[in-house]
Amino acid sequence: MAIIETKGVIYTYPGGSRPSISDVSIRIEKGEFTLITGPSGCGKTTLCRCFNGLIPHFYQGELKGEIATAGLNVAKHPTFELAKHVGLVFQNPENQLFALSVEKDVAFGLENLGVRREEMRKRVDWALNLAGIFDLRERAPHELSGGQQQRVAIASVLAMQPEVIVLDEPTSFLDPLSAKKIFEVIYDLNKKLGITVVLVEHRLDLTAKYANHIIIMDEGKIVQDGDPREILRSEEARLIGIGIPKAIRLYQMLKQDGQNLGSTVPLSSDEIATMIKEALEH
Repeated sequence: MAIIETKGVIYTYPGGSRPSISDVSIRIEKGEFTLITGPSGCGKTTLCRCFNGLIPHFYQGELKGEIATAGLNVAKHPTFELAKHVGLVFQNPENQLFALSVEKDVAFGLENLGVRREEMRKRVDWALNLAGIFDLRERAPHELSGGQQQRVAIASVLAMQPEVIVLDEPTSFLDPLSAKKIFEVIYDLNKKLGITVVLVEHRLDLTAKYANHIIIMDEGKIVQDGDPREILRSEEARLIGIGIPKAIRLYQMLKQDGQNLGSTVPLSSDEIATMIKEALEH
């Protein structure tokens, strides 16, 4: 069953001369880890804002088509109602953090939902533990590093226990090692708790291996939608100019060179290393 579905969505920001996204029809199934990628300015962030009702309730503009999240028609339900089902982690964590302590920031959404005190305490501790920041709970968010702030932003969304987490380039301020740790936390949530993850990201070397669904956008339209192993090996994906994972490029070069590495396309350096090792042993 699709937890997010859009049909023929066209959206133009107020004062915009042309639509930011055009004729977007997608289905994201419950429990999927979906990666949305594409060149800068292709409409990825705009699409994410549709999933939790920021479009059309906060950014007015002109919206056509249908958007449903967790069975709710986004245009007809207020953002506070949609927030119970879908959480959005922004690109810059500073846009999301404002309280005097990490703990208060993580509890903020729950207070707004009127969650009981004991339940709130449990959920806040659970989210802080999951994000690996329990020891920072009394610190002020503005004193933390970028990676720590991003973990606070993720914890504050987790505490709401939404069915869907949408992350818009959540590691753009982080070095590759900190980014890898964040992606592993997100992947764990997807696998262990069955939370549907929608990740907007251009660093495919770090993220492709987690995804079981990829959507590629270009100039406001969906140009490819399906299995990451199939799509990322295609000529079309390469021509759009997204950063095809190095493991796939190496796999293709070795195949052209006559090496038999099997038919499964690798998405990570670990996968290609295993394939090469097995090929050498035979």
